[in-house]
Amino acid sequence: MKVLVTGATGFVGSAVATALLTAGHEVTALTRSHRPLPNGIQPVLGNLLDADSVACAVKSSGAEAICHLAALARVRDSRIDPLGYWRTNVGGTLALLQSMTGRESPSRLVVASTCAVYGERVAQPIDERALPQPTNPYGTSKLAADQAVAEVAGTGAIGAVSLRAFNIAGAAGGRPDDDESRLIPKVVAVAQGRDAELGVNGDGSVVRDYVHVADMADAFVRAVEACEPGRWTAYNVGSGRRSTIADVIAAAEDVTGAPLPVRHNPPTDEPDVLLADAALITKELGWRPHRSQLRRIVQDAWESAQLEYSARE
Repeated sequence: MKVLVTGATGFVGSAVATALLTAGHEVTALTRSHRPLPNGIQPVLGNLLDADSVACAVKSSGAEAICHLAALARVRDSRIDPLGYWRTNVGGTLALLQSMTGRESPSRLVVASTCAVYGERVAQPIDERALPQPTNPYGTSKLAADQAVAEVAGTGAIGAVSLRAFNIAGAAGGRPDDDESRLIPKVVAVAQGRDAELGVNGDGSVVRDYVHVADMADAFVRAVEACEPGRWTAYNVGSGRRSTIADVIAAAEDVTGAPLPVRHNPPTDEPDVLLADAALITKELGWRPHRSQLRRIVQDAWESAQLEYSARE
């Protein structure tokens, strides 16, 4: 199958593009620049915020399916720039949907969504029946994108899946996550001595659900192959394993063999627990989080970052 990937130069997008290629698909990447892509993936130039540009790129790629990962994804930033988040996350998705309305257009769409659509005050673990109640512009913009995808799928024009990810981490193909606003990349930066200490809000007891980026990529492969015209499905993608910040710190100290300097800040208003119930994607697509043990996630993140930063020196 010919698959077009948006966001293929990013941490998760590059893993997805590589996994699709490994699974035997022909992969192109929608990109605005000539940044390096994983081997075997061809670029097609286009701007996701320009519907005409997207339509031309989709047509020239000959894609039969699209995996859409390009997005803005920082909760705190979304509160500062909600319009930018709606313009990118909703507008970009609408541009892709518009490109999929012709007779020879792609008929399959898999969208990277997020557990942020559920909000913070929901029963744990969260399953797909939970009423979406996002509490920030990031979550509301991604929920709106999901709804647009679902309604277009309802016309019968496409088959679509939204993959609602929890905390994606680790590394695939030697590519580390360089977004140090996230916990594990920040922990790695401190362990490498690039940052002086790790700031922890509260006592480190909040619980989160980490999924290995390679397992997330596998979910995309399974989803794009399972899309059926006229059907939209949302799947949670998480390990279901309980990991506290203290657990992440302990795993990092175990992997690196050195203590991690930590500064405890006053606690903030955040959910005590966010856990995925991923039974539906396991049942319907046969997906399992084979690599999503916390120690392996941290070790893969650490080893890839060591190679990345030693290569820069």
